[in-house]
Amino acid sequence: MSTDTDAWLERRALARRVTRWRVVAVLALLILTLAVLYRLDPGNLLARHQAHVARLEISGVIAENDWWLEKLEEAAEDDRVRAVILHINSPGGSTYGGEALFQAIRKVAVQKPVVSVIGTLGASAGYMVAIAGDHVLARETSLTGSIGVLFQTAEFSKLMEKVGVSAETITSGALKAEPNPTRPMSAAGRAQIQGMVNETHDWFVDLVASRRDLPRDEVARLADGRVYSGRAALQSKLIDGLGGLAEARNWLAESRDIPAALPLRDIPPDPPAGMLDGLGSRTFATLFGKSLFSERLRLDGLVSLWHPE
Repeated sequence: MSTDTDAWLERRALARRVTRWRVVAVLALLILTLAVLYRLDPGNLLARHQAHVARLEISGVIAENDWWLEKLEEAAEDDRVRAVILHINSPGGSTYGGEALFQAIRKVAVQKPVVSVIGTLGASAGYMVAIAGDHVLARETSLTGSIGVLFQTAEFSKLMEKVGVSAETITSGALKAEPNPTRPMSAAGRAQIQGMVNETHDWFVDLVASRRDLPRDEVARLADGRVYSGRAALQSKLIDGLGGLAEARNWLAESRDIPAALPLRDIPPDPPAGMLDGLGSRTFATLFGKSLFSERLRLDGLVSLWHPE
């Protein structure tokens, strides 16, 4: 009888231990699930289902980014999104990428207010993106402006001569292989590229003049490529005010009747790992906190960029 009782007690103790480990496993799974959900939609597990202000971070070198465009389109169509705040921390990037973002932001602004907040740096194409907002803010020490366009290439002909390497290029036209890293740029090639740069620069100046409601000749004077502190940008009317998130929420409340009590929802700035294109280079860089290669190397065509290093 004693043996049966001991066995029964042992089975009870084993069952309690198994139950305890099952509870621990369920709690761990729940925590893991919440962590994954937080990664997919940081800090917004409740806010996403109610009226809120959406915030999107535009950071790093600006290139073609379908994820940003998709998220902006979703924000424009989502009735729960009452306003959008853009936090910009970028030295710029390709003019194409900046133009695409500018147009996407303006489509949002047709339906709901957009505020741009420039962080440490919002220059060149970063500034182009910022002025798409209805209201532009920066800190006194933020760097912005750098209105301009550039085209960069490299030429290695002298190095090739030293190492005894030559290259032959057969083209269908005189400008087909301009610029060519294996030979100096021709006068005609330089003139053609300079004309393209000038044309795009004029487009950028016109864009700033229109969005900032400034005389074009005044913008042309400001658009010599220099960067401005937030304080200087305000004096030149390149931005509307000084401040950050709190000032953006105040402007929305006072000017657009968007309650300051509405929750703030952060839109993930990049596709979460394992989604869309898998573990892409940008997502990988986000996970590890730094880029493993220079994003600048991926920029082709005309560039509106300041101090990429």
